[in-house]
Amino acid sequence: MYFVAIFVNYLTQILIVLILIRVILSWFRGSQINNKLSNFIIQSTDPIMNLAKKITPRLGPIDISPIVAVMGLEIMREVIFYIISQI
Repeated sequence: MYFVAIFVNYLTQILIVLILIRVILSWFRGSQINNKLSNFIIQSTDPIMNLAKKITPRLGPIDISPIVAVMGLEIMREVIFYIISQI
């Protein structure tokens, strides 16, 4: 079970970093950064971000869905850790 906890922790951390990179990439849309790495980041985070966008309203030019996505990942990680610790 310890391996599962470590795997979930690393996966969550990687996804959070990818979301942060995606946010930074969105600031440079004017230059249309379009390469394999940015496509990978966008495709990797799309399922989480799309779910977060459905939950949160858009506040004018401010999109808070990355914050909701990161919070959701952290909550999911804590729930999984709690379940693993009870086994």
